[in-house]
Amino acid sequence: MKISDLFDVSGYGAIVTGGASGIGLGYAEVLAAGGARVTLLDLDAARLEAETRRLCREGFDVRACLADVTDHGALDAAFDEAAALYGGLDAAFANAGIDPGAGFVGAWAGSERPRLPGGAIENYTDERWNRVIDVNLNGIFATVRAAARHMKPQRRGRIVVTTSLASTRIEPAIGAAYMTAKAGAAQFMKTAALELAAYGITVNAIAPGYIVTNIGGGHAHDPEEQAAVARAIPMRRVGFPRDLYGLALFLVSPASDYVTGQEIVVDGGWGLGAAD
Repeated sequence: MKISDLFDVSGYGAIVTGGASGIGLGYAEVLAAGGARVTLLDLDAARLEAETRRLCREGFDVRACLADVTDHGALDAAFDEAAALYGGLDAAFANAGIDPGAGFVGAWAGSERPRLPGGAIENYTDERWNRVIDVNLNGIFATVRAAARHMKPQRRGRIVVTTSLASTRIEPAIGAAYMTAKAGAAQFMKTAALELAAYGITVNAIAPGYIVTNIGGGHAHDPEEQAAVARAIPMRRVGFPRDLYGLALFLVSPASDYVTGQEIVVDGGWGLGAAD
């Protein structure tokens, strides 16, 4: 066997939630470049259409699916459609997430981050809390469940959850609901991994730290903020979705056959490795 065969995903059928931008788009790009057939699932119709067209022009087998991960019926239907088209489902990325919102306490590196009035829990609304939990935790559950329904009968599959460094390290400038959801998603991932291992299905998580995406209103694109954050990171630079290409490919390829239940932190040098 060639070592490169360990990372071969050609012909795989895959679906990526939150696949039209940021980290999810990065996952989709590396899978498609490796020869996988990829469904990008997102609720941003304009961005979804634009990115799907771009990737198809580059010669990749990519299709779009407009859906919201909080609509579990629509999510199940999207998985059913992709699995029918691909003759099964080899990989699923439970990635969709929304803005963490303002934290209770302080500032973001390099710039003043908005905080709640009075900076206190009593000002955190039910609407804010429930929306973040519904997307960032319940949406992860529904995505993993939808994938498992197709992968169990196959007795094979790879599921990758996007958690966050915020699942393992408290950051007062980040919304409490976001940290709670990501920590819950990390624990759920481990539970799912225990159950699904008996069916030849691996479940792991990628926990990014500071990655430049549009989440949080796109503040991460600010060069001054990037420079401030970079000074606190051993690698002396911030991360981008492309920095996750190799790890994403590893976790869905034969190279990771013996890896499950792991949350792998990626943060420019801080806490590299499995979080537990």
